Amino acid sequence: MQFIPIVALTGFFLVGVFSYLTYAGDARAGRQKITTCQACHGLDGLSKNPESPNLAGQVESYLARSLEAYRSGERKNDAMNIVAKDLTDEDIADVAAYYASIQVDVLPP
Repeated sequence: MQFIPIVALTGFFLVGVFSYLTYAGDARAGRQKITTCQACHGLDGLSKNPESPNLAGQVESYLARSLEAYRSGERKNDAMNIVAKDLTDEDIADVAAYYASIQVDVLPP
């Protein structure tokens, strides 16, 4: 009876490891690639525009999957579809790594 939970936990672990490795970008390289992003998402990934989300501190795999979806057209946004269409897989991984590496501190009210 304990076999099924062990297999399930092993599967979840492997999925997590492989999804991390898939998106293990270079944050330093990503910092050099975000010039276009800064217009809407802010110089530090904290948007001053209410129409654009904050990217700083987001989960790397979420950012990468979102950029891939914009690039493919699966996810629709006029500006993001244009910006993402020319990104390579490496660009996406690097940009996602950069924004994920920004530490965001939340101060109590």
